[in-house]
Parts: sequence; structure tokens; C-alpha cells
Amino acid sequence: MNNSLLEVEDLNIIFKGAHQEQHAVRNVSFRVGREKLAIVGESGSGKSQTCRALLKLTPKAGRIEATRMQFDGIDLLAASEKQMRSLRGNRISMILQDPKFSLNPLMRIGDQVAEAYRLHSKVSQREAQQRALQMLEAVHIRDVEKVYRLYPHEISGGMGQRVMIAMMLIPEPDLIIADEPTSALDVTVRQQVLAILDELLARRNTGLLFISHDLNLVSRFCDRVLVMYAGRIVEEIAAADLHNARHPYTQALLASQPRLHQPVEMLSVPTRDAAWLQGRAWRNGVLV
Repeated sequence: MNNSLLEVEDLNIIFKGAHQEQHAVRNVSFRVGREKLAIVGESGSGKSQTCRALLKLTPKAGRIEATRMQFDGIDLLAASEKQMRSLRGNRISMILQDPKFSLNPLMRIGDQVAEAYRLHSKVSQREAQQRALQMLEAVHIRDVEKVYRLYPHEISGGMGQRVMIAMMLIPEPDLIIADEPTSALDVTVRQQVLAILDELLARRNTGLLFISHDLNLVSRFCDRVLVMYAGRIVEEIAAADLHNARHPYTQALLASQPRLHQPVEMLSVPTRDAAWLQGRAWRNGVLV
């Protein structure tokens, strides 16, 4: 892929255990441009750990090893903590799963959005406030001056997620990592939030790493999909072609989803194969 924002080669994340080390992520390689790239897989497959490693937010018990981990020409492996602080939130933002746990319950909504802007821009408090109001309006929140003064417990889950998107987008980052950003929302609100996110990404030409369990959602919303199993990428495929996946694990995930037009008494449960831990991966229908 040309003009890659992010390049990762042979990423491994190992955690110290009481008796032995646990290999959470195994030889993961991928590139991200100004596109929407999804990472899917079951809980514990290594999706979130992979993305947190990009920001060097791996817990102290974990060890990151990689041949290459580069963002827009910056070597993330060699970057100091000072350099990482200048990247986090400013050029790489992360939208977390549930706003109830991500927003500060003691700060007003608007102050949190304005703070995200002031952290990376030398502007006055008044200018940051005006920018925050504009950003809240951009995520389709009505009566923004009223919402600006509210606390997180006074808004709905859908509005909280819009606030999180506003907070992460206000510095105008080059890459956004969204970790299950719509999992806590009902279907109608989910579509509204995704439409807003898509609109803002297109306007700013921003890249997106989208972590999800919902294969139907990513097939409609994203451009490419990485499928992770037990810390490995077992398949890479265009999102529109996800229904033609070749790896047995991806096929099993697709088969385990409920379908209104094909009701069954019991959903399919993936059958594991030890060979998946060592086998080759499928990339756009070709075994590599």
C-alpha cells in the first residue's frame, strides 16, 4: 500500500506469568493508510493489545518486540515518552469502548473537549471553548451550549459516544483507533454515530483502525478487515468480500452470527484447530 500512515512488522507482545510467559500477540504485520481498517476476532484474540502497543500503552508486565513499528516516518519503538505524549491524542487518537468509563465524571462535558484541544494547541481558554462548541455541533449534538455545561451522568450513552468522538477529533489527528466504539449503543443510535464518524473522517482525510466483534457492521463500514485468532492475523480481506472469506476461523465466525432470513434452533460454535496457531494466513483469497 502506498502512502501508509502506519507500518507494523512482526509485532509480538509477551506478558510475564506466574509460571511461564504468555504470548498475547504473535508476529502481527499490517499497514494502514488514510482508510478504514477493521480488526475483528473473539475476545482475547489480541485486537486491543495490538492497538494499545501502537501508543505504547501496554501494561508494565508486557513486553513489546517488533521488527518495525513506524508512524508517518517516526520510529515508535525508539520514540521516547516525551515523543509519545506529543503523538497521543494529537496525531493518534483513541476512542474507547464506553463513555461512562472514559469521561471524567467530575468535569463538565465542554471542559473535557476543550482540554483535549488545549493540551496540543497553544490557544486561550476562550478560543478552546469556542472550538469545543463547534466540535460538539459537528457531531450533531443539539443545544451545544446546554450540553457543554452538563456532566457525563446527565447525558445518554449515544450522546456520550458523540462527545468521545468530538474529543478525539478536535486535535485533527491523522489516525484514530476506535475500540468497540458502538458496542454499548442500540442499533439506531449506532448507525447515527457511525454516520457522523464516517462524515468527519472523510472531511479530514483521517485513517481509522476499527476494533469490533460485529462482522456485519465492518463489512458495510470499513474498507479492509484483519481477522485475529489467538494473537495472530489469520486472514486479511476487503470488507466487501468478507462473505467470501477463505480461512476456516473467519468462516466459523460468519456462521455463528444470527440471521433473520435463516433462523436456526442453535447457532454454530467455531471448532478450533491447533494448526491455526502455526499455519499460514489468507490475504485477499491467496494463502501466504
